[in-house]
Amino acid sequence: MEDTRNKIISFVEYARQLKGDEKGEAQVFCDRLFQAFNHQGYKEAGAELEYRVKVKGKSTKFADLLWRPRLLMEMKKWGEKLERHYQQAFEYWLELVPHRPQYVILCNFDEFWIYDFDIQLQEPLDKVTLEDLPNRYTVLNFLFPENRKPLFNNNLVDVTRKAADNVAQVFNRLVERREKKDIAQKFILQCVVALFAEDIDLLPRGLFSEFLDDCRTNKISSYDLIGGLFNQMGSDRPAPQDSRYRNVPYFNAGLFSKVEPIALTRGELDLLASAASEKWSKVEPAIFGTLFESSMGKEERHALGAHYTSPADIQKVVLPTIVRPWQQRIDVANKLNELLALRQELINFKVLDPACGSGNFLYVAYREIKRLEASLLNKIHDNFSLRTTSSIGTISLVKTNQFYGLDIKPFAVELAKVTLMIAKKLALDEENQLLNVAQTSLSLEMDRALPLDNLDQNIRCDDALFCDWVKANAIIGNPPYQSKNKMQQEYGEDYVSQLREKYQEVPGRADYCVYWFRRTHDELSTGGRAGLVGTNTIRQNYSREGGLDYIVNNGGTITEAVSTQVWSGSAVVHVSIVNWIKGEESGQKKLYTQVGDDVDSPWEVVELEKINSSLSAKLDVTQAKKLLVNINSGACYQGQTHGHKGFLLTAQQAKIIAKDESSQSVIHPYLIGNSLLGNYKSLTSRYCIDMNHCQDSVSAMKHSLAFEHIQKNVFPTIEKNANDERKQTGKENGPRQSHFRHWWRFWRGRPEMLEKISLIPRYVACARVTKRPIFEFVSSSIHPNDALQVFPLSDDYSFGILQSDIHWQWFNERCSTLKRDFRYTSDTVFDSFPFPQNPKLSQVKKVAAAAVKLRELRQQIMTENKWSLRELYRTLEIPGKNRLRTAHEELDKAVREAYGMEKTKDVLKFLLELNFEVADREAKNLPVIAPGLPPCVTDASEFITDDCVKMPD
Repeated sequence: MEDTRNKIISFVEYARQLKGDEKGEAQVFCDRLFQAFNHQGYKEAGAELEYRVKVKGKSTKFADLLWRPRLLMEMKKWGEKLERHYQQAFEYWLELVPHRPQYVILCNFDEFWIYDFDIQLQEPLDKVTLEDLPNRYTVLNFLFPENRKPLFNNNLVDVTRKAADNVAQVFNRLVERREKKDIAQKFILQCVVALFAEDIDLLPRGLFSEFLDDCRTNKISSYDLIGGLFNQMGSDRPAPQDSRYRNVPYFNAGLFSKVEPIALTRGELDLLASAASEKWSKVEPAIFGTLFESSMGKEERHALGAHYTSPADIQKVVLPTIVRPWQQRIDVANKLNELLALRQELINFKVLDPACGSGNFLYVAYREIKRLEASLLNKIHDNFSLRTTSSIGTISLVKTNQFYGLDIKPFAVELAKVTLMIAKKLALDEENQLLNVAQTSLSLEMDRALPLDNLDQNIRCDDALFCDWVKANAIIGNPPYQSKNKMQQEYGEDYVSQLREKYQEVPGRADYCVYWFRRTHDELSTGGRAGLVGTNTIRQNYSREGGLDYIVNNGGTITEAVSTQVWSGSAVVHVSIVNWIKGEESGQKKLYTQVGDDVDSPWEVVELEKINSSLSAKLDVTQAKKLLVNINSGACYQGQTHGHKGFLLTAQQAKIIAKDESSQSVIHPYLIGNSLLGNYKSLTSRYCIDMNHCQDSVSAMKHSLAFEHIQKNVFPTIEKNANDERKQTGKENGPRQSHFRHWWRFWRGRPEMLEKISLIPRYVACARVTKRPIFEFVSSSIHPNDALQVFPLSDDYSFGILQSDIHWQWFNERCSTLKRDFRYTSDTVFDSFPFPQNPKLSQVKKVAAAAVKLRELRQQIMTENKWSLRELYRTLEIPGKNRLRTAHEELDKAVREAYGMEKTKDVLKFLLELNFEVADREAKNLPVIAPGLPPCVTDASEFITDDCVKMPD
C-alpha cells in the first residue's frame, strides 16, 4: 500500500511540472498515470489513445484514451472548466459499442471527475484533485490491473435509496394504523418537498429537521407544528414576525392547497428524522419517485434493492428526440434574429409523457431543455456585443408548465408533480452554474425558484388511451408492458373490449404498449417527434403490424432505435426503444442491439439509410406473404396446453393409475421444451391424463381411475373459474364456461395435431422458445406440451430442411421473442416459409443423408459425454474446430443445393423472393410444392429411419 502511495506521489510531482497542454502533454500524462497504478504504461495495459468515435450528426471525433471495458478518459487543458465537457464525454460513451467502458474520467491535469453513467448521469461519482490523489487514490481503484472496487464519496443512488426507503416506511406505518391512504400519501409528499426544500435553500436551512427534533425531544405536537409549516408553505400571506414560520416562503397552492395534518408517533418521527439526516440536495429526483413508489405498501425495506430506470436509458429517448435536433438547430444558427427565434420556439416547446409514472422521463427532458436554453444564451452572448444583447439578459424562460403527463394511477400523478416542482430549483442552480462557467459578461437574472409552478392542469390522472392529449412537439415515455395474453386478466374483459372497439385497426394479438405507439403517431403534427420504450415484441408480428408498420407507412421515419436491450427498470424485461419523426429525415440512422441477457452485455451498432419496422439491419422480411400451401399442409402445430396441473402425473402416479386397464389408454408420456433440450436422451419424467377424445362425461368415466383423479384434482378449479367468469362478466358464455362443459379435457387439446401424429411413427419437434436451432424426432407415443412446436413430418428430408440454417435465419427474422430467446410462431414463421420448389431426387437424398449423419453424430457425442442437447449445442459457442459444426455446414450446403441457392446468395433475400413467387403461383392457381417430401419422391419409406426420442421399455 505504501509502495502504491509512493508511486502516486511520484506521479503527482511529475504532473506538476507539465504545462497542462491538452494536445502536447495528455498522452504522457495518461501513460504516467497508468504507471502509478502498477502498469508498465497505458499501451502495455491494452489502452488506446486517440480512439476514433463517430458521433451522430458530427464528423469523426477522437477519444483521448479508451481502455475497454473499464475506462474512457477525456483530457482537457489545465484550468479548463470540466462542466463544459460533460455532454461530449457522455456522447462518446454512448457510441462506444460493443463494450461501453464502465467508468468515464474528465481531467484537466488538476482535477479528476469520475462518472459511471449506468449508475449516475448528471453528477460525478466523485471528484479528486491532483494534490489529493495520494490520499484518495482509492477513487481510481479500477485503474489497478486487478480492477479493485473504487470507493466513491458522491454516489447519489445510495443516498436516494436510503431517503426513499425511510420516507416510504413512514407512509407504510401510517397506513398500517389506518390513516386514510390518500391523506397519508399527500402528507408524505408534503414531507418530501420540505425535506428537499431545507437542503436546497427553499426553506431556511435545517428548519424541517429542527421541527422534527422539537417534536421528538420536547414533545411538541407534530400535528400542530408540521401541519402549521405546510399551511404556511401553501399561503401567500407572510407569517407574523414573532411566528416560527416567519421566514417560510410561499411554495404554491397546488400540493399545499389543502393540508390535513397527522399526529406522528415517536417511531414515525424517528424515521422522518433519519430521512432528514440524508443529504437531500444529493437525492436524484429522476429515480427517487420509482424507488419511493416501489417501497410503498411493502413491509420489507424494498427501496434498498428495487429496480429503477437508469437516467442513461432515459437519455436514449431524450437525446435523439429532443436534445440533438435542437442542438443541431442552435449550432447552425448564426444570426441574432435566428437565435432569438429559436429561443422563442424553445420556450413554447411542449413535451408530453402519456404514461408518466413518477415523472422520470419528464424530469430528464426538463433538465435537458434547460441546458439547451443555457447553450443558446451562451451563443448569443459569446457572439454579439453587450450593447446588442443587454436587453436579452440571461433570465431563464423555460418553465415546468411546458411539460405534460398522463397516468392512470392517482399517486403516480402527484409524485410526478413533485418531481417536476423540485426540478425547477435544481435546474435553475445548474443553469446558473453553466452560465458562470461560460463567463458571460452580463450579470445573471435568474428566474425565481418560488413559488413552485402549479402543475394540476399539466399532469393529470386519466387513461391515456381514452382521453384527449395536449398538442405536444415531442412525446416521450415508457408505456405499460402488459402482454396481450395478460391484458384481460389485468384490466378486465370490458376494458379490453372497449380498447379494441376504439382501436379497431390494431390487431387483437398486439401487446398493450402498441396502442401507445399508434396513438402517439396519430397525435403528432408534421415535424413532431416521439421516443417510446416498448417490449421488444413491438418489432414482431402482430405488435409490429399495429404499431411500427403503421408509423413507417403513415409518414413516420425512425431516426434512431434500440432493437433489443435488457431494461434497467426491470430484471426480466427486454425492450426496444424507438425514436421517430412524423415526416422525412435524411442521413444515416443508428440502430443499436444488445447481445446477451445481462444489463452489462455487449452492444452492436450499425448505421443505416433507413431503419425498418422490424428494427433489424438485415433484409426486411416483414412483407412476406402467408402461403396457402403451408397453412393447409397440417405440418405445423403448437403442442397441447393442459391448463391445470391436475392433469399431470409423476411416473409413480402413472404406474399406479395404469394398473387400471380402463385407464391405460389415456395415460401418456408428456414432453416439455426444457426436457427435450435439457435432459439426457430428452427423456421426460412427466405423464398426463389425456381424455380429449371423450365427447361427454359418460365416455370419460369409462376410464375409471384416471377419471377419479382428475375429478378430484381438476374439476373444483375449473368449476370455480367458470363461476368467477360468470359473476365478473354477467354472461352465460365465455371461455372458462365453455371449458367447464368439457372439464375433463385439456384447455387446448389439439385433436387435429394428435390425429396427425397418430398416423406416423415419429414427428419433428423443437422448443417453442429457444436460443439455438435444435430440432429432434420424437416418438408419436409421447404427447407434446405447448412448450413444443410440432411438425407431423416423419421423413429425414423434412427434418433436414427444418434443422438447416436456411430455416433458422427465417425463424429469427419472422418469430417473436421472449426476452432475447426466439419464439416459434406458426402463423408468421412456418406459414410463410417456402420449401424447395424444384428439388431433384438426388438433392432430396443428399439432404436426408446429411440429416441422418448429423443426428447420428449428435447421439454419439451425447452418449459419450452423457450430455443433453442443450449441453451439446453450447459447444458451438466455443471457437475452433467442432465436428458438430462441420455436420451442420454439410447439411446447410445440401439444403442450399435443394433450393438452387448459390453459395454467395443472401438467404433472406432468396427466401423472400421465393415466398413472393410461390404466393404469385398460388394466386394464379399454378402448382406449388408443400412442406414434406416433394413429388419427385415415389417411395417415402426410403426417407424414414427409426431414430427418435422414445421412452425406455
